[in-house]
Amino acid sequence: MIEKVRRLPEYRAAARKEGAKEMSEEMKNTQELEASAEPQESMADYEAELEASFKKIREGDILTGTVISVEDDRVILDLKYYAEGIISKEDLSNDPDFNLKEEVHPGDEITATVIRTDDGEGNILLSRKEANDVLAWDKFKTMLEERTVVPVKIAEIVKGGAVAYLDGIQGFIPASRLAAEYVEDLNEWAGKTIDVTVITADEEKKRLVLSGREAAREKLADERRKKVSKCQAGSIVEGTVESLKDYGAFVTLENGLTGLLHVSQISTQRIKHPGVVLKEGQTIKVKILSAENGRISLSMKAIQPEEEPQEVFDYKEKGEATTGLGALLKGIKF
Repeated sequence: MIEKVRRLPEYRAAARKEGAKEMSEEMKNTQELEASAEPQESMADYEAELEASFKKIREGDILTGTVISVEDDRVILDLKYYAEGIISKEDLSNDPDFNLKEEVHPGDEITATVIRTDDGEGNILLSRKEANDVLAWDKFKTMLEERTVVPVKIAEIVKGGAVAYLDGIQGFIPASRLAAEYVEDLNEWAGKTIDVTVITADEEKKRLVLSGREAAREKLADERRKKVSKCQAGSIVEGTVESLKDYGAFVTLENGLTGLLHVSQISTQRIKHPGVVLKEGQTIKVKILSAENGRISLSMKAIQPEEEPQEVFDYKEKGEATTGLGALLKGIKF
């Protein structure tokens, strides 16, 4: 019993030693787990910085950067380089109406030419205008081939047409190409934004010619197709006689579309010319027979009561019937 009491301190010391060992192992395991949870850095993490440090930028180089700040008189770019790029407002565009704050935003990508590698404060000075002179004409030629439609703002009215800027390059729009039809008063178009296509891109002569006619006509055709698709066969609508032809009358409907009222569909009686019954500017009711392939066919006869076919009515330029109801009743007293 005495021996056991004497050894008790030894047991306690051994227990403390064992406990300390276990705690040490547990702390080691915890540290290893924490280390494995942290991302391990490698050379790949610094690849971009290393590449930038070896990159050599020279005057005349064309670079693309991301806008990180837009100030009142300049734009600051991230060039993935140890120095930032600076483009002054004057070096962004040739367009006199160019609005820096409205047209450039953080996150935009801009391609520009290096004009100085150090502005005295460690920044690289760039010019988008110079880059445009090199790159824009290739872009314009692609737009010409692909018939690309882009919006431009009419900056100025000049003799024979209008001036607009596309990517900072001055372009000319002939009066005959400004809209779907020829424009008489060009001044009404000053300041307007229209869709255009490139029709001439001569880099050697620096000649850029634009046209709004094709885009305007396509827009009108698209609007017409949509309206025609809504014209239901069998509907009775009101319209105005626009013009008279030997084969019928063109009638402008309430929705602005024009349909053909064939001479055979004007009356239940046989007539040789629409002028026997109709006159230009007259308001009439018609029935839509069909609206296919963009053409609207109309009928007055379809909404008139059926009558027995009678003698064919003739027509002169003055609109008089030479053989018909008028001639038959002439001289008869009531």
